[in-house]
Amino acid sequence: MDALCRDCLTAFTADPAGALRCPACRSPRCVAHAELMSLSIAHMDCDAFYASVEKRDDPSLAGKPVIIGGGRRGVVSTACYVARIRGVRSAMPMFQALKLCPEAVVIRPRMERYVEASRAIRAMMEELTPAIEPLSLDEAFLDLTGTARLHGKPPALLLAGLIRRMRDELGLTGSVGLSHNKFLAKIASDLDKPHGFAVIGAAETMDFLAPKPVSMIWGVGAAGQASLDRAGIHTFADLRRWEQTDLVARFGSMGTRLYHLSRGQDHRRVSAHAPMKSVSNETTFFEDTADPELLDGHLWRLSEKVSDRLKAKEIAGRTVVLKLKRADHSTLTRRLSLREPSQLADRIYREARGLFDKLEDRGPFRLIGVGVTDLGPAGGADLSGDLLDPDAHRRSAAERASDRIRERFGKDAIRKGRALR
Repeated sequence: MDALCRDCLTAFTADPAGALRCPACRSPRCVAHAELMSLSIAHMDCDAFYASVEKRDDPSLAGKPVIIGGGRRGVVSTACYVARIRGVRSAMPMFQALKLCPEAVVIRPRMERYVEASRAIRAMMEELTPAIEPLSLDEAFLDLTGTARLHGKPPALLLAGLIRRMRDELGLTGSVGLSHNKFLAKIASDLDKPHGFAVIGAAETMDFLAPKPVSMIWGVGAAGQASLDRAGIHTFADLRRWEQTDLVARFGSMGTRLYHLSRGQDHRRVSAHAPMKSVSNETTFFEDTADPELLDGHLWRLSEKVSDRLKAKEIAGRTVVLKLKRADHSTLTRRLSLREPSQLADRIYREARGLFDKLEDRGPFRLIGVGVTDLGPAGGADLSGDLLDPDAHRRSAAERASDRIRERFGKDAIRKGRALR
């Protein structure tokens, strides 16, 4: 069985019946699989990315539970694995997280540092293959088909080298999933976190998936899961008992996708040039809420996150989208087209708040989200302002000035009062 050492990058043949240990350095951190050297589609996901960047930048945080998010009335953006062991999860209200882990160190997000780290990782990936499909700042698909001839090494060895470089040069770790398509590669990357390397081969695909819950399918949310539960579909094996025509009749166009994914079939290519269609951020509440102040605070924080991502990628959007999910999981979406593209948090927030104020339904809601679509270059963004709002130019200038101050002195140098709600 083919094997490789993730520490010294030695490739060797392993005895399936023996202990897996590197013959060169004796490290037990090895991976072995019958198809290890022939698979080429990968998903790389950084481990607790934001929290890991903070721990790298501040060594005193090592070993401590770290939560990235807002103040006591805010929500958790992400948490390190120490805090996750205590039950802390993304989108959890901060007061609840601190009940579970009162000794946690809470840090407000520093997007500029995360973007910087993300770009460094992307540069390392580009040395291996041009076929990279980013999903976010901290994860991406890679297609390494044909790269063995260029680099003289199989994809698995290149990926192990990438993770080692991230650790040695950037002080960050990641987990790799390696398989024969994107769907399975993404599943594999979650199997051995943190700092993992998992493989799902073609020969084992059907047997591997059969007992797994269908919630592993990317994009199946709470509402989708409830629909599948009502149909008696809990595992991939359950899903395979349905004919494709019956799945389409029951679930519409999603039925075809479910039919193929239940068999581990995914023909999507890793697309390096897929245009970004939208930038959005959302949060799910620990308890449904209709509190207008709490919802307003979330609207601002989400708008600010969307704005940070737009600015980091030097793009802007012409349409603001508000998304709300009711207690019964039904979704409410409203959108508004702007006269000119924008990337400003103030503009995004004001338009999203205007959409919210026009709603007849006042909640309670279990989720709120803000997004921007119709994306393009930022060059022509926010030039004329709002003719009906004479203070728009002043607020725009103030936001740009605040951005420069944060870039120089840190994310917490300036904060709006509404961010504390």
